[in-house]
Amino acid sequence: MSDVHVQDLFDLGGRVAIVTGGNGGLGKGMALVLSEAGAKVVIAARDEGKSDAALQELGADSMSVTTDVASEEDVSSMVRRCIEVYERVDILVNNAGTNIRRSPQDYSIDEWDHVLDVNLRGAFLCSREVYPHMKAVGGGKIINVGSMAALFGSDVVAPYAASKGGMVQLSKSLAIAWAKDNIQVNAVLPGWFDTALTSPIAKHDPDRHSRISDRIPASRWGAPQDLQGVTLLLASRASDYITGAVISVDGGYSAMG
Repeated sequence: MSDVHVQDLFDLGGRVAIVTGGNGGLGKGMALVLSEAGAKVVIAARDEGKSDAALQELGADSMSVTTDVASEEDVSSMVRRCIEVYERVDILVNNAGTNIRRSPQDYSIDEWDHVLDVNLRGAFLCSREVYPHMKAVGGGKIINVGSMAALFGSDVVAPYAASKGGMVQLSKSLAIAWAKDNIQVNAVLPGWFDTALTSPIAKHDPDRHSRISDRIPASRWGAPQDLQGVTLLLASRASDYITGAVISVDGGYSAMG
């Protein structure tokens, strides 16, 4: 018999987690499960009021730091604040993201740069900043939140898709580089989830909503709690031998031909 109890595999007591964009939607769902498993959670996001509201749902020993993940200075300050308060960082969830929908030829270079800076540059900056602190405590977990757009093309989200494809390759590269330091880096690719960003589709483009729904073998869109299981897995001891993986969480959407 194994000398490791199942509950111990998923216990995050004593761990400190940073969740970017953790004040709403999928990010808040991920922050909540980490908190429930015992981690101290730092929400790094731009909207201070929204972060304060999210903290009311987390454990008492959590905090928020107003952060623009595309800013090297902000990211450095955020991680420094985490270390000042909690003295370590064990888990990083790179969830912060943005999108601008339009045809490729209609994007300005500023719009292109903005999406890439938040989605991909931000993940790199946060990962680079936590690396020495994870190494100092003997290891860590980095979870990069990608998208189905990393697998499928789209006519109206070219920079978003490019950033999420880059997120997958960033995850694999960091996983290889930092395996020697016992840092596991993995990517999750959410499919179609009911969030504030996607809820208008049903009202404004019902045909598209129906086409998406018909393709999902699970016969429903995801809810934030559907991402919590894989989050806990990849943040815990249970995934100590999983690194460089790309896991679709999509109700079977990507398996459809």
